Amino acid sequence: MVNFTIDQLRGLMDKSTNIRNMSVIAHVDHGKSTLIDSLISKAQIIAIAKAGETRWMDTRPDEKERGITIKSTAVSVFFGIDKDSIAEVKQKTDGTNFLINLIDSPGHVDFSSEVTAALRVTDGALVVVDCIEGVCVQTDTVLRQALSEKIKPVVVINKVDRALLELKMSKEDLYQTLLRTIESVNVTISTYNDAVLGDVQVAPEQGTVAFGAGLHGWAFTLRQFATRYAQKFGVDRAKMMTKLWGDNYFNPATKKWATTPTDADSKPLERAFNVFVLDPIYRVFSAIMKDDKASLPSILSKLDVVLARDEMDLQGKDLLKVVMRKFLPAADALLEMIVIHLPSPSTAQQYRVETLYEGPMDDESAVGIRNCDPNGPLVVYISKMVPTSDRGRFFAFGRVFSGTVRAGQKVRIQGPDYVPGKKTDLFVKSVQRTVLMMGRSVEAIEDCPAGNIVGLVGIDQFLLKSGTLTTSETAHNMKVMRFSVSPVVQVSVEAKNGADLPKLVEGLKRLSKSDPCVQASISETGEHIVACAGELHLEICLKDLEEDHAGIPLKVSAPIVPYRETVMAESSIVALAKSQNKHNRIWMKAQPLDEQLTSAIEEGRISPRDDFKARARVLSDEYGWDVTEARKIWAFGPDMAGPNVMVDVTKGVQYLHEIKDSCMAALQWATKEGVCAEENVRGVRYNLIDVGLFSDAIHRGGGQVIPAVRRACHASCLLATPGLQEPVFLVEIQCPDSAMGGVYSCLNKRRGQVFSEEQRPGTPMFTIKAYLPVAESLGFKGELRAHTADQAFPQMVFDHWEPMNGSPLEKGSKVEEIVTKIRTRKGLKLEIPPLETYYDKL
Repeated sequence: MVNFTIDQLRGLMDKSTNIRNMSVIAHVDHGKSTLIDSLISKAQIIAIAKAGETRWMDTRPDEKERGITIKSTAVSVFFGIDKDSIAEVKQKTDGTNFLINLIDSPGHVDFSSEVTAALRVTDGALVVVDCIEGVCVQTDTVLRQALSEKIKPVVVINKVDRALLELKMSKEDLYQTLLRTIESVNVTISTYNDAVLGDVQVAPEQGTVAFGAGLHGWAFTLRQFATRYAQKFGVDRAKMMTKLWGDNYFNPATKKWATTPTDADSKPLERAFNVFVLDPIYRVFSAIMKDDKASLPSILSKLDVVLARDEMDLQGKDLLKVVMRKFLPAADALLEMIVIHLPSPSTAQQYRVETLYEGPMDDESAVGIRNCDPNGPLVVYISKMVPTSDRGRFFAFGRVFSGTVRAGQKVRIQGPDYVPGKKTDLFVKSVQRTVLMMGRSVEAIEDCPAGNIVGLVGIDQFLLKSGTLTTSETAHNMKVMRFSVSPVVQVSVEAKNGADLPKLVEGLKRLSKSDPCVQASISETGEHIVACAGELHLEICLKDLEEDHAGIPLKVSAPIVPYRETVMAESSIVALAKSQNKHNRIWMKAQPLDEQLTSAIEEGRISPRDDFKARARVLSDEYGWDVTEARKIWAFGPDMAGPNVMVDVTKGVQYLHEIKDSCMAALQWATKEGVCAEENVRGVRYNLIDVGLFSDAIHRGGGQVIPAVRRACHASCLLATPGLQEPVFLVEIQCPDSAMGGVYSCLNKRRGQVFSEEQRPGTPMFTIKAYLPVAESLGFKGELRAHTADQAFPQMVFDHWEPMNGSPLEKGSKVEEIVTKIRTRKGLKLEIPPLETYYDKL
């Protein structure tokens, strides 16, 4: 029976100091869902005996089948803590009961967007790291995302049982392995951390690291052992905690502590962590696994573990599970760590408001968010849409940052393109119902105050993926989430039966709603394109589309990889284009943008929304631009925020300001469809050198100027050695020594470049890191498994765009071949249009 009622949870929702919103993040297969079972069993939602096997947070059939999490799932649990522990909470609290809103997120790189959506609505993160595999590529990615969202991490080192049962590590080896893993985590944290969060590096002696085995349902922090010894020896718990980690040795003869591994007589001393923490655990494992029934009762009585009658008859791992769960229950260790070390909404929103809110920091919405004020103006950020059992309808899942959201309340629904004071992307509608997300089910509640995570019914028709809900007319949007993965693998889909086309269109709309990262679009040739982050993501999306969202049989093309057009050098001469009526002339040159600057624009570090003077200073100091030119950036493109810029370098042109909007529109068009293959353009700076405009305004309207500027952009690109960039994955492969040959031959065959190879100390496993072009990655996993007899496990995440050798204008080059294929697919003429198509003679 569940040990709390919805009324109890609703009561705690009003105490923002006693709420903890947290995500569980990690690399794939490091044991997140298994570990969460222990927390769920603590709330008595599932039986304790089933914890670790149920994976209660995996709600979809394909998650159970594949054994991985695909969609992030939220659950709220109630947790009471003792008075001693409350004293250690360094922030304001109210009573000893806590509400923990927990989101289990996927670990596979293809579903990183689900992690981003989960992190946006939480304040703390439980980072799970496999004790044997250590920090992997995705651990690094999710930690970076968490720190960029100003989220405080605590760490669980999981699968410690494997070190004892499979690798049979000695106590000192295990200590060194744990130490290395914690150091790796801290290296990542220090790399990406910023001043606002302060020092968030983790340390066992501070209680921010737990060790455990999710499958067996046991875990501990040094705090628990320190509490035991503090009671036993009558010493101070805080002092004892610092002694239990690091180079601290206890001399049993003199009863004194030392910091050297030998005593005065040069006899070796054992490390305190090994003696006081690992020794009891090793003894339990040894007695049970060697079936030493004689010594077991005395060990159990020393550890205060009492077994029931039916439990006495168990043997081997079953008995080990029961004993370790009673000795070191995972839920107690983890929940204590969460409550003591993670921030409450009222603490976190004070420093997170600046990274979350786009508007001025002194308007009523910002003040409401900063104070986590349930009586302030309503601000809710919807981070994703969760499909309901009612087909085609969604719960809008998000976090209340300010105010209180109620059923029946009228709210302003502001999509990502909303601009304050304008009517675009804005709806005013009523919320039908508010619900609490409880893993596999939902519970209705009347209202939900600031600081909580909530599901809303009835607003899914007005939002695509994410957006801001508010009651204040002056409110700006919450910032749009930036994903660490890009949709770089595309397929075109069509209905097998032509009459099902309307169902397909509707299904694609629902699919793009249900996943934060998937992109569904219609190409110029009328194909329906689905773009995803990787092969697995694509497979899951197409399955959902066919079975759930559209419900019709589909025909799917072979995967298509998008390329980016760019230029390699500055235009050899100035390009001239005349308007249709021959009364206006545009002179332009194109040149490549610095790769670092291009990446900074893509990641949002330099954005069209920045103050132009501040932006000019950054461009001048960091990228060597002329300040005057940097102030005259007219536009970014495509989509007004892409990695291409148009700069006005003209001198004394009449009527120039009147055509600025037309030039901006032309840039969007020219960069959305490049000159060589009508792919997006990346990393090009278009310099507007001179403009000759007709004196009569009627002859220099948008209809005349926009096509002329677009033609000038295309001509300047053809004169500047056009090129292509292809997307490249970072691949991390874990394999034993014996499989290395197969890995290298697979990578060499597919233009892969290995740049790092390391052995995990104490294990036969190697970690190989390589760059692999996305075009070559299709089918790579299957081939790798065949070459290495299923011993190598690759993880691929989009890393960067790589310029390809050669130009599409060179006959017979690889790039020309790719461009021809793209043009054929899009139904264009096979030849790239010659320069005369766009370049006009004076």
